[in-house]
Order: sequence, then C-alpha cells, then structure tokens
Amino acid sequence: MPREFTPKVVTASDLMDGDVIYQTADDDWTRDLAKAELITDEAHAQLRLLNAERQPGKIVGAYLADVAATRAGIEPVHFREDFRRRGPSNYPHGKQAERPAAST
Repeated sequence: MPREFTPKVVTASDLMDGDVIYQTADDDWTRDLAKAELITDEAHAQLRLLNAERQPGKIVGAYLADVAATRAGIEPVHFREDFRRRGPSNYPHGKQAERPAAST
C-alpha cells in the first residue's frame, strides 16, 4: 500500500555560497523557509523538483523535503532539515552569528 503524500518543499544548496535555499512559488529561491512554496500534491512536487534540477548554474543537490504547515508557518519534519536551515554547529558564523546563543 503506497504511503500518503505529505507536504513538501523543494530545497537545495546555493551553488555560489553553499547556503540552504528553498524554491518559491514564483520560481525564485529564498533562504527563508517561511517563503518557500508549500507543495501538497505529489505530481506538482515532482514537476517543481524537475524545474529545480534544470538550474545547474544556480543550485546543487535539489530534493523534496518533508515539512508541516503549523501556526508558526512551514516547519521541517525531520531533524536533518532543521539542522540544515540553522547552519553548521561548530562555531557562530553566517546565519548563526545573527542569532543569540542558545542557553544550555
């Protein structure tokens, strides 16, 4: 029995700086997950992924990531996607430098 389709976003890495990016509904790319196109149809998801893969001069490693639509907006379902959007954890730089340090 096939699994039920769950909401997705198209994500990739920006070819020039390696940052995580998300495909928007108007065929652009954003670093903000909240601005990504939330895809709820499997056929549409496959078409959007094909569209992304046709941009080798802009992105690398495009794939469909599982997400959930919450009150707070689009949120990753898996730890990997949450980790990717936050950036490396070895030292503060880039996106991490802009956020307050997490308390332990």
